[in-house]
Amino acid sequence: MLHRERHRTQRIGWLRAAVLGANDGIVSTASLVVGVAAASAGYSQVLLAGVAGLVAGSMSMAAGEYVSVSSQSDTEKADLARERRELEADPVHEHRELTAIYVQRGLTEELAQQVATQLEAKDALGAHMRDELGISETVSANPIQAALVSATTFAVGASLPLMVVVLAPMQGIESIVSATSLVCLAVLGALSAYTGGAPVWTGAARVTFWGALAMALTAVVGRLFGAVV
Repeated sequence: MLHRERHRTQRIGWLRAAVLGANDGIVSTASLVVGVAAASAGYSQVLLAGVAGLVAGSMSMAAGEYVSVSSQSDTEKADLARERRELEADPVHEHRELTAIYVQRGLTEELAQQVATQLEAKDALGAHMRDELGISETVSANPIQAALVSATTFAVGASLPLMVVVLAPMQGIESIVSATSLVCLAVLGALSAYTGGAPVWTGAARVTFWGALAMALTAVVGRLFGAVV
């Protein structure tokens, strides 16, 4: 009977992009709204700034994540191509390299030779990919997935402070947006930490802290420029 195990590292690709996108969506849009509101802008200006931030931020996240992860994917492909050529040109040397890796991990020379031989007989490139290059299919880069997840989650995160702007009264909008956004950030941080197997309170505290700092700084900037104007 096969024993199937699901490890949390299998989630790292989409989890990283999702958390980054949603967190950025909340923090950047809420900070933008708070900063514009602090500058004594009217309701239409505050709402327009929030919508523009949502659209621009979503596209920026998608483009940035795609370029970043594509670079990682290109590097992985280049390393695999080079390793494939080396296996074809000098398999004996590559076998010695793999054997040495297993010896460093604690196997005896004889056992390391046997393990390297059997693994290379089944899938030489796969063995060197995992143990020499450190590339795993579980955490390999997927640019399109990362871009789509980042853009979608950014839009979802940004929509939260925008909903507050639409539903809440203009008077005291800075405090209302800040408070609700910090609550959302805390929940997001807790959920992402729980999903990844990290301490929940730590995950909630760190995103809340940075979100509060971002909103406080943009509020100060908004008040300064608003006073000058």
